[in-house]
Amino acid sequence: MVECQKLFSVIDKMNDCYCRVWEDVCNMESPTAYKQGVDEVGNYFIKMANERGWFVDVLECEQAGNAICITINPEAEKAPVVFSGHIDTVHPIGLFGTPPVRRDETYIYGPGVIDCKGGVVASFFAMDALTQFGFKGRPVKLIIQSDEETSSKQSDKQTVAFMVEHAKGAAAFLNTEACDGKQVTLARKGILSYRYTITGKAAHAGSCYNGKSAIAEAAHKILQLEQYKDPAGITVNCGMIGGGTAPNTVAETCTFSADMRFADEEQHREAIAIAERVAADTVIDGCACELVKASERPAMPLVDRNIELFDCMNKIYEQCGLPQLARASSSGGSDAAYTTNAGIPTICSIGVGGGGLHSIDEYARLDTLAACAKRLAVVACYL
Repeated sequence: MVECQKLFSVIDKMNDCYCRVWEDVCNMESPTAYKQGVDEVGNYFIKMANERGWFVDVLECEQAGNAICITINPEAEKAPVVFSGHIDTVHPIGLFGTPPVRRDETYIYGPGVIDCKGGVVASFFAMDALTQFGFKGRPVKLIIQSDEETSSKQSDKQTVAFMVEHAKGAAAFLNTEACDGKQVTLARKGILSYRYTITGKAAHAGSCYNGKSAIAEAAHKILQLEQYKDPAGITVNCGMIGGGTAPNTVAETCTFSADMRFADEEQHREAIAIAERVAADTVIDGCACELVKASERPAMPLVDRNIELFDCMNKIYEQCGLPQLARASSSGGSDAAYTTNAGIPTICSIGVGGGGLHSIDEYARLDTLAACAKRLAVVACYL
């Protein structure tokens, strides 16, 4: 399609500029709990949107960074296409050094370059290219999430409600989590995070038989939970533990975490039952257990409307000379679950490409920024 090539030419000409934007926003460190840093990134995008005369709506949050919705062509009558991504990261400030971002001819390295600031930059990039291309056919929105990495705990799910409200009636919701350029995600597991607090009875190690070890009780519970390792079903990982006061003292308290993942509502109910059963099943008489749900994220089920959107997108890519994508499922959670469950056609993992997510080795390929912008822009144009 001739028009596609004209649009792609616009994107290619803007690529160097947006690679610099990518570097700028990733140099602004923004772990989820650091509202100042998250808002610094958000304000960067708000400033650019205001300079272009785009419509901006902001959800002011007390603890979380502010969520943002940026819209072009707000008066157009067709159903909107929505891009989305999050600007909070998991990395402690300073972990990547100063400055946190570095680049070479092929890659960009640093906190959030692929998860998920690269996807947000590519989305803004696509909207800017569509504007310069003269596209007026439909509203295109970018929803910027601010506390995705903690399942929106900081905002008490207010950011999720904001996202779903602004995505209502959309023809497509494209979530820009990391993409390998070969496949996108149509189904994801949900996540339950629990905290177990065990209370026992302290005693001197020399007379440990008079004590009730909270650590030993926790060990029994952890072994019960760690049996669940089904890639297609329930998985449990007990990733943090703490307890005791001294090597020569029977531990009176012990706390550990359990990350439980499930594929559908039936497994969701089963996971809750498992968590509660393990909490109630006391192996060491005299120990007690308190179970607290720390956070929860729903599963993204495989549904027909998402498959139909996926098929339509691949037809567009074929017509525009872009590689078609395969469909995949993931055991990791994302905000795409909320829009899927709200009845909005949703595709996840259509962001930039790279690796090292949630690690000191996080990186992205520079050439995937323009590629991602092209994938997003043509869906907005031709869906």
